Amino acid sequence: MNRLFLIASATVLAACCQQVARADTLLVDRARMDASVEHSMRGMGMAAVEHKLGAPAQKLEPRGGQKAQWPLIQRWVYPQYTVYFAHGRVVDVVLNHASPEEIGPAPAH
Repeated sequence: MNRLFLIASATVLAACCQQVARADTLLVDRARMDASVEHSMRGMGMAAVEHKLGAPAQKLEPRGGQKAQWPLIQRWVYPQYTVYFAHGRVVDVVLNHASPEEIGPAPAH
């Protein structure tokens, strides 16, 4: 009886731990896998990005440019990335959430 209880308890505990581990996907873990994408795209022009990734799902309204020292920033949203441009060149590539359970910054809207 005690042995059966221990086996059942261990099974339930393992199932619970597996659910918790699956729910806590960290954005930083995916970022490590996709770091090469950001570095390979930095400095690329808009036409080159569109050639490499295709047409963006969404082109957000430009931001900035209020002062001469603040460049106008354009943002293109792809399913996995948001690409930021200044003066027509890539300055940053940011990973979007993969799922609602992922912990990390939310994509720009």
